[in-house]
Order: sequence, then C-alpha cells, then structure tokens
Amino acid sequence: MSGKTERIPRLLIAAAGSGSGKTTVVGGLLAALCRRGLCVRAYKIGPDYIDPGHQRRAGHCEVYNLDTWMMDCEAMTGLFARTAQGADIAVVEGVMGLFDGGEKGISSSAEIAKLLGLPVVLVIDARSMGESAAAVALGFREYDRSVDLRGVILNRLGSDSHRDIIAQALSRVGIPLLGALKRDEALALPERHLGLTPIEEAEDAGRVARVRAAVEAGLDIDALLTIARSAPPLKVPSSLPGPPVVTGSPRIAVAKDEAFSFYYPESLTVLEDLGAKLVFFSPLRDAALPPAEGLILGGGFPEMFAARLEANASLRRDIAAKAASGLPVLAECGGLMYLSRSLTDFEGHSFEMVGVVPASCQMNDRLQRVGYVEVTALRDTVLCPKGTVLRGHEFHFSSLTNDAAEDFPDAFLFERTRTGETYRGGYARGNVLASYLHLNLLGFPAAAQHFLKNCAAFAARRAQL
Repeated sequence: MSGKTERIPRLLIAAAGSGSGKTTVVGGLLAALCRRGLCVRAYKIGPDYIDPGHQRRAGHCEVYNLDTWMMDCEAMTGLFARTAQGADIAVVEGVMGLFDGGEKGISSSAEIAKLLGLPVVLVIDARSMGESAAAVALGFREYDRSVDLRGVILNRLGSDSHRDIIAQALSRVGIPLLGALKRDEALALPERHLGLTPIEEAEDAGRVARVRAAVEAGLDIDALLTIARSAPPLKVPSSLPGPPVVTGSPRIAVAKDEAFSFYYPESLTVLEDLGAKLVFFSPLRDAALPPAEGLILGGGFPEMFAARLEANASLRRDIAAKAASGLPVLAECGGLMYLSRSLTDFEGHSFEMVGVVPASCQMNDRLQRVGYVEVTALRDTVLCPKGTVLRGHEFHFSSLTNDAAEDFPDAFLFERTRTGETYRGGYARGNVLASYLHLNLLGFPAAAQHFLKNCAAFAARRAQL
C-alpha cells in the first residue's frame, strides 16, 4: 500500500461477545469527550445501521461504517483517514465479539484493528462472573497477540466489591482495568426484532446524559485518551481516480424518515461525489415525490409504520406512476417491502403498499436471512449489467411471495459466504431494481455511476417529450 502516514489518535471499543454493552460504553464515551470540548469522530465496524444512529446522537458527529467485505481494504483505510483527519480522537465501536466476523474472520473487529492500527479496549459483561472475567480477558489477549489489547472495561457489575475481586485478578495477569459500570436499567437501550430500536423512534433526551455521567464516573477517560494518542502512525493509501462524474447532475429522491433510515453515509457521499443531487423526502408525510430523475428507497422498518404508509395513498400512487413512466428506482430491503403489493405485519394485519413489485410481503416470527452475501446479476439492471458480482449483506424477518402468473424476474443469484448456499432473489424489470440486498456503494462506485447514468438518460428522454 503506497501513500503517506498520518497521526490519528484512535481507539477501538470491542467486546467479548454481542450484548456486552459496547454501544452503551461508546455512546457515553463520545458524549463525555464532547463535553470536554474535544473534536470526535465515530465509526462502527460491520454491517449496522442502528447503532450508528445512537452514536451519532451521543457524539454530535457522523458515524461511518468500516467493513472489509463490502469494500476493499484500501477504500476502508482511505475512508477512515479522510474522515478522521483533524479529529482529537476517533472512537470505533466493534461488532459482536472481538474475533467474530464473516467467513475466516473477514471484517471482524480484530481484522480491522490490525489493518488500522487500532489500540483495543475490551468490554466484558461481568454480571455473572468474578475472577473468571480476568480469565476471559487473558484468553482474548493470548488468542492473537498481534491485536493490540490495552485493557478492559467491566460492565454490569453488582457492587464495588464485585469490581475489586475482578480488578485484583486482572492485576495478577497484567491487564489494566480502564473502567467499570454497574448494572443500571436506566442506561439500557430499547430493543426489538432487528436489535436496538432506531434513534428515530427511541428518543430519550435524558438517556445520553445518564450514560455520559455513568461513563465519566466509572471510566478512566484520561487513560483512554492516552492510549488513543499512542496509536502508531497510520499508512494512508494514495488516492486513486474513481469513475468520472456523471453529466447532468441528476436529482435523486431518497426516502428518509422513521420508516426508512438505513443508509450508509459514505454510500450517499459516493453518489454526491459522482454528481448526484440528493433530495430527501418522507414516505410517511409527503404527498408526492420531489422533482427527481431517480429514486432510492433504503431499508428500515416499514412493518412498524405500515398503517401510515398505506394511509399516504397519494404518495404511493405517485411512486407507482413515476416508476411506470421509467423513473429509475433502486430499493433495498424495507424499500422492496414498500414496493410490494401488500405488507402483512407480525399480528397478521395486511396493508396495501405501492404495488410496483408483483409480490406480497409477510413478516415472520423467525429471522429469514442474516449475514454477508455475494450476488451475481441475472439480468441488466439500473445498477449494473448482467453478470456483475457485488458484495453486501442481508438481515430481514420478512419474506416475499410471488403474486404474478408469469415468471418472476429475479434480480440476483445470492450466495451466502458461510454456507455456500445459493438462491435467487430480488426483482428486476426495466427501470426498477428491488431486493433484500444491502450495499455500501463506497465499495462499488462503478455501480453507483451506472445508476446515475440511467437517471441522466431518463432525464434526457423526458426532456425530449
């Protein structure tokens, strides 16, 4: 990797496993650092839309996703270096357990810690253990000594004596204790079927202050800052020219409200860098689409707002009419559900949706798909030509049933990275592409350019009418 080196104070808050409390710790730390007047940057490892929303609120900053499956290492390192430049500290939240990721550990916190030279602090849920917490920390340190594990934060302690027992054990194995938080339900984040409830629906103005106060009282923030500042110089890749800007500056209508909030900020930035003008609108509130040459419907929780989406019939009719007129449409997961003919929620109530995709959508009690996937385009689409291979992820409880009498125009051949299972999925016909695939366009700028070229071509055809 050629390029220059930069000094970026940085820190990874990882965990022994999912549910250990790293999101709470990171949120409180970001808020505490902001209160000190420091300029912070925040990041989340792995495919996640919800945790970044909470960290965005706590740190008053954008939160970027770091991933080595949906983008290559140079793109990820470049993103981190570019966005962290000038910050007093960059705080990264890990994914699952420190060594958990995709097949062969791809995009695990440990892998990215090594790629970005991140000092690591391990959060351990000590609720049901004493000295064993030190054994856990020791095991994590010894499992891969190339990971720069600097210390431990204990979470959900029962008492001061509980803390002291573990602190003594950690001292014996030479692992610093950098802080401890006691059990407190007032610090917990609300959850539902896809994990945490998004910040758009979990508004609690007092929670950030409570978590910040707990972190300020329980963590050695000065020690964490010292560790961050001791991070080695980061080698930054040389900038490579990307696809050229698309002429015409097409306007892209992007659905964004409580029902549709799943977007990677760097993915939207790629569209802007390629010449697009993003115009945000609300499927819950707006009666019609804003003037645009393209439409993006991201993921989210349409099932939680199905009645309101159905009630906004004027927008549903407008989207259907614009799609029929040739407007390029790109929909991911929740967007696919919204474009279907009907959506049946967890209670069995059915609601009319847009009807562009000739299928019905049903929520299920069990998770249908989760994890990294590689897809191959089965036909030409507004995003890419037939045969194009893309990498993304799926995470959904809903399933789609074909309502059409004719053959369903599947968009992609999916392959799961862990099992090798293959299956067809998505819908691609003409100017509409909708599927359960979540993409980060930073990893596929050519696909973003292809979509915008289709939007510009639509604008040109419309101008000739």
